[in-house]
Amino acid sequence: MELSRRIGILVFFGVPAIIGGGIVLAIWGSMTAMWAYEAMLAVLAGAFVSR
Repeated sequence: MELSRRIGILVFFGVPAIIGGGIVLAIWGSMTAMWAYEAMLAVLAGAFVSR
């Protein structure tokens, strides 16, 4: 996979990490829930980038 495509995938997952992390924190009010959400996104992004 080309480097530009890998960077694009990471940016694509970066936006939901920032916005979604705030939403999860606002709804559940727990940093643990937010970090779980962030970890899930990191695993998914890593899976897509490693292909």
